Amino acid sequence: MKNQWIHTFSGTVKVKLTGRGIERFLNQLTRNGVSIWNVKKHGSEAVTFYVNLQDVKKLRIPARDSHCKIRFLERAGGPFFLKKLWTNSGFLAGAILFFALIVLLSNMVWGIEINGASPATEYQIRKELDKMGIGVGKMQFSIDNVESIQKELTDKVGALTWIGVELKGTTYHFQAVEKSEPEKAEAIGPRHLVAKKKAAIVKIFVEKGDPVVEVNDFVQPGQLLVSGLYGKENEQKVVAATGEILGETWYSTKVELPLKSTFQVYNGNEKRIYSLKIAGKAIPVWGFGKNEFKEYETEVSEQPIKFFKWELPAKIEKRTIREREQVTRIYTREEAIESAKELARKDIKNTLPENAIIKGEKILHQSIENDKVRLITHFTIIEDIAEGQPIIQGD
Repeated sequence: MKNQWIHTFSGTVKVKLTGRGIERFLNQLTRNGVSIWNVKKHGSEAVTFYVNLQDVKKLRIPARDSHCKIRFLERAGGPFFLKKLWTNSGFLAGAILFFALIVLLSNMVWGIEINGASPATEYQIRKELDKMGIGVGKMQFSIDNVESIQKELTDKVGALTWIGVELKGTTYHFQAVEKSEPEKAEAIGPRHLVAKKKAAIVKIFVEKGDPVVEVNDFVQPGQLLVSGLYGKENEQKVVAATGEILGETWYSTKVELPLKSTFQVYNGNEKRIYSLKIAGKAIPVWGFGKNEFKEYETEVSEQPIKFFKWELPAKIEKRTIREREQVTRIYTREEAIESAKELARKDIKNTLPENAIIKGEKILHQSIENDKVRLITHFTIIEDIAEGQPIIQGD
């Protein structure tokens, strides 16, 4: 088997020998160390055999000495294949270029379809897609995966509740779901308005019902604010009390903030490496050079290579290497206190209704221990303290 492969690569020739000195010719080849095989006799004065291409020149002298004639019947093996390939190189180059062009065109973006969005929202989506480098004529392997596209569009386009992203062939399909207007409130049954927390009343606005408290009154949780019953005792009417009762409420928060903190950040330097991945092995095609970042994170994404609608057993791998560095932040005493105050405000806002207002704040306790600022802050808040309480028959 080994000899067969050697013969194939080096080239072989099938030879027909005619004449009366065939045996003398074959014996002389043997003495000269010329290897022949598949020797077949055709009558008394003809024989065929195979010989290595490199030994063909060694046949002439023995043939002349034995008064035999040589005729070459077949040529096979590497050298003849390459010669034939070179002869047809124009056709081969054209075929390769055609295949490469089809693969290239099959892996480009040729369409972007957006469904379910109003014209204004569609314009915003297309604007963000342009910023992300997604457009007709762009190579698919240079674009982020659909999950990243979906997340970025949802974050950047405020009118979207959700957007589906799908790549079909050479077209990106986007299915948008826009934020809808708030649904009209359902009909409310008879009810009172009661206090949901301790507060001092600062403003009363009643649409329906009979207010039973006044400004500056101090109320406890569950205390009646607006009655859903009004009118004379014998002619009372029952309504769903509605309105807004603004009260002054009080909160306190505890915040700790280190004077010195260390964290990792990206510094903006990055390196991209594109590789052709076949059978699990990556062959770099762009972005050569050694990674010189000391601290870094690597993000890897793969894009299948397509031929028309079929996926080829190969992928383009994009490896993004982002440099990061360690940053140490050191606060002065004054900076730490201001940052702790801001952190306390953010914490309290996260617990309050959207329309609540911070009226005032006061630091109850402030200390620095073990390189940490500790802050206890008292907040005065103005917020709607009313909540509905159904009227039970017999009240």
